[in-house]
Amino acid sequence: MTAPLPPAPTAPALPGAISWTDPQRAEAFRTWLAGIADAQALRPDTVRLASADASFRRYFRLDSSGPEGTRIVMDAPPDKENSAPFVQVARLMAEAGVHVPRVLEWDQAHGFLLLDDLGRQTMLEVLDPARPDTSRPLYDQAIDALIRWQLSSKPGVLPPYDRALLERELSLFPEWYLGRHRGVAIEGKLKERLERSFKLIVDSNLAAASVYVHRDFMPRNLMVAPGDTLAERAKTPLGVLDFQDAVHGPITYDIACLMRDAFLSWDEEFVLDITVRYWQKARKAGLPVDEDFGAFYRAVEWMGLQRHLKVAGIFARLTLRDGKPRYLADTPRFIAYIRATASRYSELTPLLRVIDEVEGTTAVTGFAYGRV
Repeated sequence: MTAPLPPAPTAPALPGAISWTDPQRAEAFRTWLAGIADAQALRPDTVRLASADASFRRYFRLDSSGPEGTRIVMDAPPDKENSAPFVQVARLMAEAGVHVPRVLEWDQAHGFLLLDDLGRQTMLEVLDPARPDTSRPLYDQAIDALIRWQLSSKPGVLPPYDRALLERELSLFPEWYLGRHRGVAIEGKLKERLERSFKLIVDSNLAAASVYVHRDFMPRNLMVAPGDTLAERAKTPLGVLDFQDAVHGPITYDIACLMRDAFLSWDEEFVLDITVRYWQKARKAGLPVDEDFGAFYRAVEWMGLQRHLKVAGIFARLTLRDGKPRYLADTPRFIAYIRATASRYSELTPLLRVIDEVEGTTAVTGFAYGRV
């Protein structure tokens, strides 16, 4: 009697292989993809993981038999992600002349979207922090895209970036970064100083004119065209991604976001240079920026401060609640941004003292914060 053959070894998971925690969702995806494959010239057998972000969204890449070569699928579970804003803002940005992915198919019930593939390299990946001069062409492109987006602004189309939203964002810092990450009790003198500083920050930001705000306009969300040099890549418009949280709010936000990056820091000389370039182009285009650059730059700094406090809180939440610790590794950059801005303005001295006490960046003076 012939001995039975040993079981075949389990094949290792291929790089980029897609895993599903919900078999029903996996089957819904396969059924949807098969149903659109012929019309969109897709090859379903080539689907693989492209990337994931800080939300519950995932992105897959698959090959096409058409001239475009590849397409992107967004996997956005409807119980966790609302894809309607993405579809709306994609249309608004395209109408403004900004290079964004088209929404080719949308299974609204299951949260699957078929999109154009804008490439594999982000602006962040090709920048050289040691050579800022070589980066100017790409930043000029980013400024041009931003101005086109802002020029298309209309009130009442996107959610307002109002006081309530600004205050909710700032509350992430004491709740998640100070309270849950650092173990600081938000009470007494500390609470009073934070509240006073946060009111000043919100009041400053609400004083800016309102336009469309991408809300995450940074090199990690800007896609570059293929090319051997930055100059070659700069000949094709940058692709813009991750725009689903767009709002109507302070004109200072996106330029602050672009130049005070979550994942990259520039010397202030370069930050000033690019900000001046934006300001000059914005004024020429008729956008409502302050006529005095000094006043505009101050407003940009205070807007950036809002964002840095918010993102420090978000990154702590991503680690502690969502199990994504890689984001918290970048919080020292945000703390440095916060300290740099707070140290420039006497009104923000209470905030600076809070940061220095918590981070241990200066000698302890005055009072100590209770630990939870």
